[in-house]
Order: sequence, then structure tokens, then C-alpha cells
Amino acid sequence: MIHVIVRPEKLDEIRRVLSENKISGMTVYEVRGRGRQLGFSWKIRGNEYRVELMPKIKIELVVPDKDVEKVVELLMKTAYTGEVGDGKIFITPVTDAIRIRTGEKGEQAIK
Repeated sequence: MIHVIVRPEKLDEIRRVLSENKISGMTVYEVRGRGRQLGFSWKIRGNEYRVELMPKIKIELVVPDKDVEKVVELLMKTAYTGEVGDGKIFITPVTDAIRIRTGEKGEQAIK
């Protein structure tokens, strides 16, 4: 399973690139978080406002082991801006998958 946390404005481009490469299944969450970006602040009429948890998008993809490297490379290239806050990618093993409708298991369930 590939977990990706990226800037919200990158979602459409990521979906397009993955679709063009025949990667279709994904789950998308709107999340908030912070890393090195640490949020930002601004002043309006003498009042300071601080946002410490930045809006992000979390995408989860389950892909066959043979596709992990390719998908990670596509994600890194597509999500990259070169600025702090581009995001993170985490990869975790999936021990099994079952398609509820058909009972298919393993790779057949994620295709």
C-alpha cells in the first residue's frame, strides 16, 4: 500500500498521471498536518492569525509489488514543486485483499 500526503492543488494532476498509466484504484482523504512547513501566520487589522496544520490530501493506493517503484516515481515527479510542504510517501505491506462482491483474493482483488 502506498500512502501519499501531498498539496491539495496536486490532486487532479496526480489522478490524471495515474490514470494515464493504468493505475485506477485510490482512496482520497482531505487531511491536515504539518512537518517542516510549520504552518504560516498573517496579520489583519493588528490581529495575528496562525495556521499550524496545513490542508493536505492523503491518497492511498494498493498496487502489486511489481508496480510500487513505478507508481512511487510517478508520484514523486507529479507532486514535486521543490518547496517545503511537497509531502511524503509511505509504503506498507498488505498481507491480503478481498473483493467483497466476488470473493476474489490477492492481486485479483486489486485489479
